[in-house]
Amino acid sequence: MKPQEIAKLQAYLQRKFDLPAISIRARPRKDDSAEVYIGEEFIGVLYRDDEDEDLSWSFQMAILEMDLDEA
Repeated sequence: MKPQEIAKLQAYLQRKFDLPAISIRARPRKDDSAEVYIGEEFIGVLYRDDEDEDLSWSFQMAILEMDLDEA
């Protein structure tokens, strides 16, 4: 993903979740996805889908059972 695209997506997620600590970082050697963080904690991957006529992104986040113990 291009830096300008990442900046727009990051601003969107920060507004949507009311969480300025969300950041999106480019992935090395990958141009179809980026990593999503809250502070320094990696939380998931944002995938770019441009195969159809409409451009879209999907966010994938795994939640481990041990993470639920912290809740």
